Amino acid sequence: MAFRINHNISSINTQRQLEKVSRASSKTLEHLSSGMKINQAADGPASLVISENMRAQISGLNQAVENSENGISMVQTAEGALSEVNRLLVDVRQLAIHASNEGVNDEKMLAADQAEIENALSTIDRISNISQFGTKRLLNGSRGANGVTNGAGLQFVGAGPTTNSSPVEGYSIKIDQVATKSEIVGETALSQELIDAGETLTVSEGGKNVSFTTKAGETATSTLNELQTRIQEAGLDLELIRGQDGAIGLRHKKFGSEHTFSVASSTAGVLSKVGDVTNEAVRGQDVKGTINGEEAVGRGQILTGKENAPNVSGLAVRYTGVKATEEDQIAGTVSVFQNSLKFQVGANEGQTAAVSIRNMAPRALAQGMNTKSNFKSLSDINVTSFQGAQDAIQMVDKAIDQTSEERGKLGAFQKNTLQSNLNNLRVAAENLTAAESVIRDSDMAAEMADFTRNQIMTQTSMAMLAQANQKEQSVLSLL
Repeated sequence: MAFRINHNISSINTQRQLEKVSRASSKTLEHLSSGMKINQAADGPASLVISENMRAQISGLNQAVENSENGISMVQTAEGALSEVNRLLVDVRQLAIHASNEGVNDEKMLAADQAEIENALSTIDRISNISQFGTKRLLNGSRGANGVTNGAGLQFVGAGPTTNSSPVEGYSIKIDQVATKSEIVGETALSQELIDAGETLTVSEGGKNVSFTTKAGETATSTLNELQTRIQEAGLDLELIRGQDGAIGLRHKKFGSEHTFSVASSTAGVLSKVGDVTNEAVRGQDVKGTINGEEAVGRGQILTGKENAPNVSGLAVRYTGVKATEEDQIAGTVSVFQNSLKFQVGANEGQTAAVSIRNMAPRALAQGMNTKSNFKSLSDINVTSFQGAQDAIQMVDKAIDQTSEERGKLGAFQKNTLQSNLNNLRVAAENLTAAESVIRDSDMAAEMADFTRNQIMTQTSMAMLAQANQKEQSVLSLL
């Protein structure tokens, strides 16, 4: 073998190996001390990019979980207030029924009923104004989509969270067909002769029936008054039509094709075309038209934008006019202001949910009802007269339906949107955290094994470096 002293190749090789082991040992110490196997981009560029994106998603998911929990708390606050409104409305209905007992009540009793009703309505109004979550009021109409109509016979009914705010000029409304009521009118007059003979009239509506037989000697006026009373007592949503020629008819109180009834008379033409054969009344028509030139669905007098309509989805207006608009005309406009509650329920842009809460003040409940007392809203009801008490029951029933519908909507939003989404978010966050851990976290057992190996290799390399340096001293034996 050759002996050289200018270059100690064995020593150089051992130093290189020692440096390599030292770097590996330092990296292992870094992994053990931080608990992570990726501490800088050089440790794994691709893994770093993937794990940082995962960290952003995990952070977003955790925040979305908190958002959903806060949203549930807000919805529960609103629903709790609506529950109290429901209770008060039930009390008001009971008072209206008491006031309808005209045969017993005197003026003082009616005045007391009206005073208690006004107190209950005042409480409902106060609840609608003070119910809030933090500083955000919930039931005063400021957390929904509000609207204002401009045009004869037009009334804003409501809008959903998907309805867009309208431009300054509002959304145009065109009516192609007005709503009508189901009705049937006899062709033969209810004469005194038929009354004396005992004419039998049968009316069926909504699963309720009235069978009425005239009494000999009764006048036509008293007979029709008794028939109308029987219809009201049975709870049929029908009104009696009295023709000038003595013919009679019946008309449904509600507009649209959903509401109909059937009649029969023992004499042909009085109500049914054939004696003792039941005839169904001609169904009413639903309003037809467009909102902002977009498709809308009619139900009774209410025209509602379709779900797939770009701007007016969920926007509802009532048209009480008696004729459709001309081809080049519009019935009016509706201006919409969107203030629905929006929730960020996901970790990314666009992953939101929204819900609107209507105005629960008495002046905003039971609007647009057709009553003989001309009550415009729940705040107008007055039970000091029999007709007023009857109409008040109808108005309160509508208000209860609206309140219950609002509670149901909030309950569905909490259960099917927020709570369900919350469960999904927690599972997603858990799984994504596990995936990020696989990429980024150190395997402590494996790192300890590598650390022990590197310590042994360091000690071995140091010993071999000493041997390599000692080897060159054998050259001195040649001198």
